[in-house]
Parts: sequence; structure tokens; C-alpha cells
Amino acid sequence: MKRIFLTISILTLTVTLLFAQNTREQLAIQYYQNGQFEEAASIFESLYQQRPTAYYYNYYINSLIGAQDFETAERFLRRRIRQERDNVRLKIDLGFIYQNLGDARRAQRQYDDVLNNLPANERAVRDAANGFIMRRENEYAIQTYIKGRHILRNENLFRYELANIYDRIHDHEKMVNEYLELLASNPQTHMRNVQNRLQHSLSRDPDGNKSEALRIALLKRVQRNPSATYYAEMLLWHSVQQRDFKTAFTQARALDRRHREDGKRVYDLGNLALSNNAYDVAADCFTYVLEKGEDNYYYLNARVKLLHTRYSQIINNYDFTIEDLRQIEVKYEDMLEAYGVNHRTVPLIKDLAHIRAFYLDKGKEAIDLLNTLVDMPQIPEGLAAEAKILLGDILLLNGDVWDATLIYSQVEKDLKHEPVGHEAKFKNARLSFYINEFDWAKAQLDVLKASTSKLIANDALALSLLISDNIAEDNSYDPLSMYARAELLAFQNKHYEALDLLDSIERRYFYHVIMDNVLFKKAEIFKNIQNHKAADSLYKRIVDYYPKSVLADDALFLRAQLYENIFEDKEKAMQLYQSILTKFPGSLHVVDARRRFRILRGDIVN
Repeated sequence: MKRIFLTISILTLTVTLLFAQNTREQLAIQYYQNGQFEEAASIFESLYQQRPTAYYYNYYINSLIGAQDFETAERFLRRRIRQERDNVRLKIDLGFIYQNLGDARRAQRQYDDVLNNLPANERAVRDAANGFIMRRENEYAIQTYIKGRHILRNENLFRYELANIYDRIHDHEKMVNEYLELLASNPQTHMRNVQNRLQHSLSRDPDGNKSEALRIALLKRVQRNPSATYYAEMLLWHSVQQRDFKTAFTQARALDRRHREDGKRVYDLGNLALSNNAYDVAADCFTYVLEKGEDNYYYLNARVKLLHTRYSQIINNYDFTIEDLRQIEVKYEDMLEAYGVNHRTVPLIKDLAHIRAFYLDKGKEAIDLLNTLVDMPQIPEGLAAEAKILLGDILLLNGDVWDATLIYSQVEKDLKHEPVGHEAKFKNARLSFYINEFDWAKAQLDVLKASTSKLIANDALALSLLISDNIAEDNSYDPLSMYARAELLAFQNKHYEALDLLDSIERRYFYHVIMDNVLFKKAEIFKNIQNHKAADSLYKRIVDYYPKSVLADDALFLRAQLYENIFEDKEKAMQLYQSILTKFPGSLHVVDARRRFRILRGDIVN
């Protein structure tokens, strides 16, 4: 019984002491966070004496530094160094204290002592380098890693660590060199990690200097070591990251030839260039694949994609004509006649139906063509679903709202867990938005925000925010209802009716938060009917009057494109591209804007 009582007493005392210590620790941390360093140092000193851990040490020494009590810090460190002669962190911190006391010579001696007595031990090297980094002695940290390589006789040690330091001090050339030397040591092992780390670093490159340093280094290495294909692989990767598809094509073609590949690498690049509206490069990619001959596995796909590229180039041109579309329609018809209606020509059939319905006023022919596709024996479910979605779009274009929603709902039900099912769900939600069923639309969009398809998720998020941001406090939907109807009219190519309705919103609800969307939609319509001056004026109003709008950077980029491609005012286009870099450094348009600026300036951009 006495033993049980004694055990309980000891446990109670231990818990009490631990609780008291935790309470003091929390108080000390609170002091530290509030900048009351003297009070924090007093408590952390006591805690460190009870438990001399690295955690309490860091807080104690930093509290003394924060309180500028350098004399106490010096005495403490000198005493600890006598007890722990091999602890490099203590010696580095003492050097830091000497610096703060204004004794630069003693600080340097302390740092040099650590560097000169570095043991041949990888962990000790890392500890010393980290100690220097903690005290912002980056040059000493660099020297530590470099000497560590030498004494450990391994030139590839610490390359990631050195690259991080060079990145931090903006020595881009040396940063890139560390990564590329590591890659050369074992391309198969390090390629993915090097790419991931460079991608992270390049995401923080507002002036493009890192990217340029990497490009130049890779070009030099490709030229010096043409047999080292991993450099060409890296240049291809970097070119894609920077949307420099011309250089990417050069590298992809060279790799395809060197490895005697089947063209898949170039074909995939063509698809990527196409999705980024780099039509000339996409056409070059698909043409290269075609040159491999009709026996090549990708031959027919490349022919289909090449024609799709020409079609996309026409409808995204600023001044295309109906005659351009009639000519491309004939090319689709010829190819369809040559290859027939089958699974591999589904993209041809869809494109031809789209041309006829949306541009040539041949809605019935388009619907008949798609029905032929849907009724095709043994057609894969996914391909049939894609055709049905386009059929729903055409029905909506013709004003058959309920038939369209039935089609979308059927696809959504049949393939609810597939990307094409998510697309159908989004189209249905957008249709609900068009006809003012906002609550239902938003509920569906909020589900889609978690879609595995990034494009669908982003579109769903944008439309969901449009709804939630434009519902008045009194639950009034009037401006939003008018805007949704205008969106539907624009979708149905009823451009002037849509403009009239948007003008009504502008007159009646000039100060409503929906105005940036109204102006942007008007600009889009004017651009589609080739009234480019009106579009430019509206984009300018968005940038000037709604600079915090999510549409502001889009409007600025579209203005720059107008001045480059339509108004042919190079100086103004450069000014606008540069404004994107300075005003919207986080914009998705930054990479393209920087590239277009450099090209217009006359820089050599491969």
C-alpha cells in the first residue's frame, strides 16, 4: 500500500513539474513573440539549465541577441565552448556575437577557425554550413560545402544545398551549374528532382534572369556535348516551361532522330503547342510526323491534328472571313471522304459539325453528322459522349434549351466519374446559369470545383464566384439575370442583341460589382465581330477602373495582343506587356508577356 502511495505521489509530482515547466515555456515564447526579449531570456536561461536542449538553446541565445545583451551571450557561449569543443554551432554564434559587438576581426577568426578545422564528416559539414546560414553568412556556408566536398573526396556532395544558397543570393549562373553538374553525374537518378527544384525556383523569377541563365547554360552544354542527350532533354523541358515551343520543337526533333523514335515525342509536343495557341509550331510538329510516312502509327492522328490546327488558327485570327471557313470545310469533307466515318476520324467529324453549326449556319447538317457518329456501331463510350456534348452545344445554340439539358444530363449520368462526365455537368450548370437558375447552378459548380480536370475545376470556380459575388444583400438577382441572358445570346452568336442587353446593365447598374464582367464580355463580343478599337477601349476601362479585378490582367494582355497584331504599334505593345510584368507579377500571362516583350525589343529568342 505504501509503495502504491509512493508511486502515485511521484507521478503526481512529475506531472505537476511538467505542467509548471510547460507553463513557463509558453510564457517565455509569448514574451519572445511580443519582443520582450529580456523577460524571455530570463526564463529560457532557467529552462536551458534544467534541460540543455538545442530547442531551449536557440530561444535563449536569440533572446539575448534580441535584447542586445551581447556581453551575457559572449560569456555563455565561451563557457559552453569550453565544455563542448567540437560544437561548431556555438563557435559560429560566438563569431556572430563578436560582429554585433563591432569586433569584425575576432568574428572572422572565429569563422575561419570553424572552416579550417572542418572534420571529414558529412554531418559535421552540414552542421557547420547550417550554422553559417542561420547567421546569414552565406559566403562562409558556400566555402564550408566546397571544402566539405574536397575533404570527403566527392565532388557531387552538397549540390542541392549550394544551389539553394546561390539561388538565395541571386547568383543564377552558379545555381544552374550546380543542378546541371548533378544531372550529369547520374541523369536517370536526378532528372526529375532537378526539374522539380528548378521549376520551383523559376516560379520566383519576375525578371526572367534565372530562366535566361538556365537557357544559356543548356545551349552551351548541348553544343559542347551533343552526345549527352540529357542536356537536350532538359532544354526541351525548359523550353516547354517557358512556352518557347519553337526551341522545344528543335530539341524534340533532334531527340527523335537521335533515338530513332516513332515521332511520339514530337506529336505530343504538337498537341501541347496547339493547346497553347502556338499554331505554327504545332503545324511543324504534325508535319514532321507526317513525313515519317503513312505506315507510321501516328500518321492519321497527325493529319487530323494538322487540319484541326489550321481550323483553330483561322477562328482565332483577328480578321478571318466566312470564305476561310468554307475552304477549311471542304478540306474536312475531303479527308472524311478519304478515311471514312470510324473511331479514328471522330475528331474530324466533331470539327466539321462545329464549323457548320457555329460559323456556316448549317445547324441541321451538323446535328445529322453528329447523330451518325453517336449511332456508329461499337463506338467507345467516351467518344460517343464527346459527340453528345457537342450535340448539346448545338441544340443550345439553336435555342433548344431543354433538349440540350437532356443531352448533357444523359452524359453526366452515364459517365459521372469520368472527365467527360464532369464536362457535361459543367455545361449543364452553365446552362442553368444562362436561364437564371442560379442556386441550382452554383450547387453543381461547387461540386465541380474538386474535379480532377484542372480546366473544368477552374471554369467551375470562376462561374461559381461570378454568381456569389453578384448577388445583392437583399438577394436581388436583376443585374446578374440580365448578364446571364447576355452570355446566352453571345453563345448563340446573337452579338448585337447581347450588346444591347449589356448596354442596359451599364446604364441601369453602373456602380454594380458586375460591371467589370459586363465590360469584358462587351470587349469579347466586339473582338469577335472585328471591331477592335471598341474592344481595346473596353479593355482599357477595365484596367483603369477595376485594377483589382480578376479580369484586369487578362484585359491588359489582350490589349497588348491587339496592339501587336492588329494596330501594329510595337512600342505600345511592349509598354503593355511590360505593365503585366510590373503590375501583375503573379499573372498566368507573365511568361508569355515577357517572351513577347523580348521578341518585340529585338532580343534573340530561339
